[in-house]
Order: sequence, then structure tokens, then C-alpha cells
Amino acid sequence: MTMARPDLHDRIQAQRKLRDAQGRLRVRRMVNRRDGVQLEVDGQWLTNFCSNDYLGLSQQFGVVSALQDAAAREGAGATASHLICGHHALHEALEQEMADWLGYPRALLFGSGFAANLAVQQALLSEEDDVCVQDRLNHASLLDATRLAGCRLRRYPHLDTEGALRQLKHAPNGAAMLATDGVFSMDGDIAPLRSLSLVARMQEALLYVDDAHGIGVVGEHGRGCVADAGLGVNDVPLQLATLGKALGGSGAVVLGDEAMIQHLAETARPYIYTTAVPPAQAAAALAAVKLARRDDWRREKLTELIGIFRTGARQHGLELMPSDTPIQPLLCGAESTVMGMSAALEAAGFLVSAIRPPTVPEGKARLRVTLSALHAPAQVRALVDAIAHARDTVVQQQALSALTA
Repeated sequence: MTMARPDLHDRIQAQRKLRDAQGRLRVRRMVNRRDGVQLEVDGQWLTNFCSNDYLGLSQQFGVVSALQDAAAREGAGATASHLICGHHALHEALEQEMADWLGYPRALLFGSGFAANLAVQQALLSEEDDVCVQDRLNHASLLDATRLAGCRLRRYPHLDTEGALRQLKHAPNGAAMLATDGVFSMDGDIAPLRSLSLVARMQEALLYVDDAHGIGVVGEHGRGCVADAGLGVNDVPLQLATLGKALGGSGAVVLGDEAMIQHLAETARPYIYTTAVPPAQAAAALAAVKLARRDDWRREKLTELIGIFRTGARQHGLELMPSDTPIQPLLCGAESTVMGMSAALEAAGFLVSAIRPPTVPEGKARLRVTLSALHAPAQVRALVDAIAHARDTVVQQQALSALTA
């Protein structure tokens, strides 16, 4: 007798009811207009402290002009995949500029970091006994890429080099990759890349670094976590650099030696079977890279703002996490607390995201404050004061509710 299949609509409704009961429904916010760090959201102008536009390049005049000029000349799209007729001279120029900046022989352009991470693992870890060993707090795209590649996934405790070594030692004898974020997107801390490179070398594993949140921000001239650790292509044979964070645009590049990048270009399905990014988008990214390389004042401004934020937060007794990057999480614990604080901040004119499980571990809900070179010191000080006031207000409300319950 054939069993009835589950109805997908029923399953969807049941899952939504569960998320609703847990207070974990996700809602998109409509941005109507954008002016620097100011956003108009649902008719209210807010100071934005949750974007990844760390260097303030997304609306920079030269970057926008490059986009407009290239679109006027080349059109709105690439019209085909890179291997058909979609690879434009602007794509090539961007790849060369990124490779030169980060000190790698070659770069390969992708439409997103998610696609790039999938491409790397599918192209390199194709056998059943192959393994990818990852930090437990790696970005979802790295973890999902391993599952989709069909190889084995092994995870080690956050920043635990010895844990990574143990996982590689006990892995099957297939090909091995050790993958880590450079800067961790929800914590703002940096992977111990020098130690991990030694582990990878000892265990004959390829070290792959997704430096989405480090490129443009960390190290001399913003060359990222790999260069800042004194490492290069011999230590980190592949790394990912996003164009959608500090560079203010969209897309990503994977950097490596000639043979590795050529292999990806010839075999990686997310590269072969998708339309190339618009040439105009590549032109904008190219302009942004040149500014990021040149404008050290943007990183100096960020360093100043990070110091102002952390000093103020400590003075107010806010629970900081250890981060020297523009990602400054404040632990709030309970999801009800972080949601209440985020709502109070919005009422005060600040947009700060509440980050909840499953994005972060249970009991580790937080406000994820991100800083931009476009912020003024006075805005950062005002934010810290508003966070402290929001905390006190929410705590008082929760205490009152407990008394009246």
C-alpha cells in the first residue's frame, strides 16, 4: 500500500508556526532611499549601523561614475557565461587588479561569495574520502559548500588550532582542505592563520581562507588577513575576497596560482554554468579596489571609530566581544532582550540588527554593530549612549513583567 506523501504547504505552515512561537520570524525591511550612512526605512530616517560598507565606497562618486559610464558603453549585462562570450576586458582588468593587490598570481571572478565557495569545494573535493575541516563558526556558505560537494565535513571548536589538527589527523586518506573565515562575520574576531597554515602543511591539507570581511579593512593597505599574517600563496593556496563588503559592490574573486585558478575556470560548475556579472559592475568594483588600495585614511578613520565605540561601551558596562574590526558585537543573551533593544534603538533613530539563533549559538543573541568610515565620531558616541539607555529600559521592563506575572 502506497503511503501518502507529506503536503509541502502543511510542512511550511508548521515550520512557520514553530519559528513564530520561538520569536524567530524574519522580516525584510524596505529601504526607500540611501544617503551615506542615513537610510529611509518605512518612512523614517535612521542612522545605519548594520551595513558591511566598511570603507564607505558603495556610493563614492568615482565608483558610481565608473558603473554609469561602463553601463552606457557596454549595456546592462554580460549576455553569456565567461566561457561562451561573456568574459569582458573589464572582468579581466578587475581580476588582474585584485591579484596584484593581494599578491597572488591569478584571480577568478564570481557573482557571489556563496557561489565561489561552492565552486572551490566542488571542483577540488570530489571523492567520497575527501574531507573539508572547518571552524565551527565559519560562514554558512563554506559549510553548505562541503555538503553540496559530497565530501566529508569535520568541524573544530572556534579558533582551536589543536582541534583542527585532531580532525585532520583522524580524517580519511583522501584529499583534505582546511577552510576558515578570515574575519568571523558574527564575532568580528580573526582566525589564527599562521598556526592553521602550519597545521595544514603538517597534514598535507590545502588551506582555504574566506576573507570576505577582512579584505579592504585588515592589514597594511587593506590587503586582508592572509597578508597581515605574513602569509602568501605558498601558505594559503586559495583565498576568497568579496567585492560586496568593504569594496561596496557585489560579487567575489577566488585567488590562487595559475594551475589552481585554471582548474576552477575549466571545471567549477558555479563558474561555467552562470552568466558573467555585468561589465559595468566589474568597472565599479575596479574603481573601488583602486580607492581601497590608495585611501589609507579610510582605515585610519575606522580604527579611530572602533576605539571610540569600545571605550564608550566599556564605560557604560556593555558586554563587548573581543574584536578589533569594524564588526562590534554586543552580547545580550536572551532573544527577547536583543529584540527589545533593537526596537528601542530604532525608535531613537538607529538601525542595528538583532542577531539570533540559529545564526548564532543558543544564549548568544547579540546586537551586531558595524562601523563605516562614513560615520562621524559624534554618531558613534550617540549610538553607545542609546544602546546603554535601551539596555536599561529593556531590563526594567522585563523586571516589571516578572513582578506582575
